[in-house]
Amino acid sequence: MIERELDIPTADGAMKTFVYHPTHDGPSPVVLYLMDAPSIRPALQDMAMRLASAGYYVMLPYLFYRGGPFRQFGLSDEDMHARRELMGTVNPTNIVDDARALLAFADGDTAARPGAVGAFGFCMSGGLVISLARALPERVKAVASIHGAWLVRDTDDSPHLGLGTVQAEVYLGWCDNDPTAPVETMPVMELALKDAGVTYTMDFLTDAVHGYAPPGTERYDRAASELHWERVHSLLRRNL
Repeated sequence: MIERELDIPTADGAMKTFVYHPTHDGPSPVVLYLMDAPSIRPALQDMAMRLASAGYYVMLPYLFYRGGPFRQFGLSDEDMHARRELMGTVNPTNIVDDARALLAFADGDTAARPGAVGAFGFCMSGGLVISLARALPERVKAVASIHGAWLVRDTDDSPHLGLGTVQAEVYLGWCDNDPTAPVETMPVMELALKDAGVTYTMDFLTDAVHGYAPPGTERYDRAASELHWERVHSLLRRNL
């Protein structure tokens, strides 16, 4: 396994990015692996490496770079407050510029295979990857939103709007009793996907809670997390 820590230039600064890919049998298809609200931490890096070990070129960017240098967050009140403020620096518009910068770097790396890419997001990034599929249909062909937050909201850039350009196959893992993704908004997203002709799969999880995929917290649900891994690998095999 090759592991690298890079600073990728964007219009708004240097975006710390962790890149993982196999040592052999490249070039490997690119997957943009977008962090959740707790930010990059060992558990998420381990997940990125697990995916890379299956034959992918995985890019894990620090999306809060507009708010300051890379840092890991703890569970203190101070860290929680700082994290909430930093979440406001990432939106469905500027994530597209970030993705273009990541793909430009990958396109210059012989270890990365050109062409179709995947984009996976957790929590706050679940909607961001759908926005990438909408904005970059010529590249983004596989999207997974895992316990995605705020997928349907009253803004012009809401992830459920304007899906007519999407060419990606989409997977959504949706939890019951998730305050960031109320169950009444689930049929709104499904209707938007159907109306746009998007190929999608949705798992509605009644036992797991928001945050079920990454290990290391009380929210982790092994069965639900392993289901997401099955869905992710199947999605990538079909589309990349």
